[in-house]
Amino acid sequence: MNIVVAGGSGFIGTALVRALLARGADVAVLSRHPAKVRDGRGVGWDGAAEAVRDADAVVNLAGENVGEGRWTEARRQCILRSRLEATRTLVEALRATPERKRAFVNAAAVGYYGPRGDEVLDESAPSGGGFLAEVVRQWEAAAREAEAFSRATILRFGVVLGPGGALAKMMLPFRFGVGGRVGSGKQWMSWIDRDDVVRMVLWALDNEAVRGVYNATAPEPVTNRDFTRALGRAMHRPAIMPAPAFALRLLFGRMADEILLGGQRVVPARAAREGFVFEFPNLDRALAHALESR
Repeated sequence: MNIVVAGGSGFIGTALVRALLARGADVAVLSRHPAKVRDGRGVGWDGAAEAVRDADAVVNLAGENVGEGRWTEARRQCILRSRLEATRTLVEALRATPERKRAFVNAAAVGYYGPRGDEVLDESAPSGGGFLAEVVRQWEAAAREAEAFSRATILRFGVVLGPGGALAKMMLPFRFGVGGRVGSGKQWMSWIDRDDVVRMVLWALDNEAVRGVYNATAPEPVTNRDFTRALGRAMHRPAIMPAPAFALRLLFGRMADEILLGGQRVVPARAAREGFVFEFPNLDRALAHALESR
């Protein structure tokens, strides 16, 4: 099976590519730096059309990290543009040979729902407000253009836990004994183990009935207070030093309110209903797994 993975050298992509190679797939990794791709065949974006033409399936994980730096106007444009350009490039490549009817899996994010307090959000919930919600709405709209000529699936990722990534940043203050809740700690965190993300992508590729939007989050979202307590337990560190909201706003500006101080209580209703089984549904187990994998 020939599979194209855009963003295959990132935090999620590297794990996915390794899993696909272990299954015997031929994997073309679309990258801005193809010579640096370690697993799979590195292909520049100028070769996207040719790679997709020969592929049986396409997975799109490409996009700038939303948590890197303040959201200046230039940064916001980069976050949006990176997602739209990659998705549109892949959709146009798929459109060129519509008779192939490939599987197309496109990443999205629970930021689609916007900050929603305690409201429980499944895939039927409407989009919310804020910069990330607008980004994801446009991102998903671009991906849905492929529905006419592929089996398109959109996975809305929560915070992905694994060795590295966002968890590495969360762990840093705990290493120095100054970890704790962020702001009030009442905001919800929808998370998922990286191995379960990979398994869900494979599930979407393998099952003809899987199409449309799915929340790629574990079935047990937690508040930030409970998350930091669990992380402290996993690291054998105290979780007693809160990060004040005003300080986070000074440091990160608008990004603080959407990523750090806001949150979503998201549940994977469709995946659970359609038979996907999480290997790491419990936060303590997922954190232990992530720390063991370092």
